[in-house]
Amino acid sequence: MDPDCLFCRIVSKDIPATVVYESDSTLAFRDIDPKAPTHVLVIPKTHLPSLNEANDAAVVGRLLLAAKDIAKAEGIDQSGFRTVFNTGADGGQTVHHVHLHLLGGRPMKWPPG
Repeated sequence: MDPDCLFCRIVSKDIPATVVYESDSTLAFRDIDPKAPTHVLVIPKTHLPSLNEANDAAVVGRLLLAAKDIAKAEGIDQSGFRTVFNTGADGGQTVHHVHLHLLGGRPMKWPPG
């Protein structure tokens, strides 16, 4: 845990969030600035600054499998959804704790911008 990390503080319940999914290793909560009707952030409970530092396929895999389960629970699994990892400044990462964006509930456009 990084005491200066916003998402670590959400994991430790120091900062409130609208949690939609939780397991021993993963937490998912609604984005406070949603870009789609469903916009959920899926994070590992352990601190990992970005996808660049990931070296355990199981950690990343759990995020993707959680996103699939959340999409089903949110009712967007059949209509479709998007998963995104923003990595680094040019990739749009603003919180340095790896996180997957799960977006759905409307048609997605390409390119994403």
